[in-house]
Amino acid sequence: MQKNDLIRLEVTDMGTDGAGIGRYEGMTFFVKDAVVGDVIQARVMKLKKNYGFARLEKILTPSVYRVEPACELHRPCGGCQIQTLLYDSQLALKQKVVYENLVRIGGFAPEVPAHIFGPPVGMAYPYRYRNKAQYPIGTGKEGEIVAGFYAARSHNIIPVTDCRLGVAENKVVLDCVLSYMKENGVKPYDEATGKGLIRHVLIRYGFVTEEIMVCVIINGSGLPAQEKLIGRLCEIRGMKSISLNQNKKKTNVIFGETTETIWGKEYITDYIYLRDSTSEPEFQRTDTAIAYRISPQSFYQVNPEQTEKLYSLALEYAGLTGKETVWDLYCGIGTISLFLAQRAGMVYGVEAVGQAVEDARKNAEYNGITNAVFFEGKAEEVLPEFYQNGMDGDGHLDGEGADMRHPDVIVVDPPRKGCDVRCLDVMLRMRPERIVYVSCDSATLARDLRILCDGGYEIKKGRVVDQFCHTMHVETIVLIQKKTS
Repeated sequence: MQKNDLIRLEVTDMGTDGAGIGRYEGMTFFVKDAVVGDVIQARVMKLKKNYGFARLEKILTPSVYRVEPACELHRPCGGCQIQTLLYDSQLALKQKVVYENLVRIGGFAPEVPAHIFGPPVGMAYPYRYRNKAQYPIGTGKEGEIVAGFYAARSHNIIPVTDCRLGVAENKVVLDCVLSYMKENGVKPYDEATGKGLIRHVLIRYGFVTEEIMVCVIINGSGLPAQEKLIGRLCEIRGMKSISLNQNKKKTNVIFGETTETIWGKEYITDYIYLRDSTSEPEFQRTDTAIAYRISPQSFYQVNPEQTEKLYSLALEYAGLTGKETVWDLYCGIGTISLFLAQRAGMVYGVEAVGQAVEDARKNAEYNGITNAVFFEGKAEEVLPEFYQNGMDGDGHLDGEGADMRHPDVIVVDPPRKGCDVRCLDVMLRMRPERIVYVSCDSATLARDLRILCDGGYEIKKGRVVDQFCHTMHVETIVLIQKKTS
């Protein structure tokens, strides 16, 4: 077998990156854009000792789980790795990946996740769900100015102004920006040379308020004929904020350090509603909502419908009665904290990003919430320092602040790398009754759950929440509880 050979494969499984998996002459092959059940012709692209990678050339027999994708650019774009897979099968695949990580990495018996997890939480309409989009601006093959997304594993822009995952308003904004650039001779940024002005366009949309924010990231100090762009954008229904961010560095990082509002407010507002996770049908909206002020660089979950379900599960799992002390680690702008505060005695949030902490405090004030306090710093540094400084000479908790050092509930929502081991160690020493773990990477979730369960806890509940439909990314929420014996 050699590179460029054509082979016939039956796809029998799918990997964690969404690639189809099949075997040929004893070797395992991974094929992007193939789904389980397909029989395909594939071209060998790379060979290792026991496995290889192949490119889908032709579908000989389509799988019963294959569907026609909504986006004609799904293959070159690469953003939606599994858009050709039936949506119910996408949910089943993501749940399977979470289960396998808990067993393989966490060392849990196979029956544990199968027993404790409820059905995956999906969407009735898994498109048009993103409230945020970041479009790079560049030059197309014919020298024209384009906006779009980077092709998989490259910085080549696939021209698209109407991604099916984003809101329809994105196209209206981008058409205005591109027209302004063409008419006023404004050049797009060129990564190779470091020249050109406009690098990216950020668009944020409030699903409840229908407010729109646009931030143009520039390689300079200002825009020529700036008032012409403002004039176009401010006519769009719902436009509330237009800003410029200066990023003059030759870097792949999108944002620079300086952001200036050039029209409207510095933020937009949106609401997250509490949902009844025990209702029939499940997750009916209640009248309880939290308002959030969102600035260009605020962290805010991109799928508001699924965020409401995820945070409602977090509140259910926390089991609050109104008296509890709660720590919310990696709290961001206080999205979960402020929900918890409505049913807890006191909530303490910890977040490393200073701007997010400031936003969290403002959001608490904006909602009239007085029982939430936010600390700036890394969770793995703030929590150990706080816990250690609260000990008396004999190693016991002193009276003042003892509730903070022995909370009833700890909620964690860490980045993909999971919780730092120092943070996990202090959590175990604090001995909360319940720990609610929200994870965007089930591999590090499995690792951390193993540590916590070895430290005297057990998994009680779990759900997979499809926060990023048509991609292999998924959120998982798990309740672990202190063992009674």
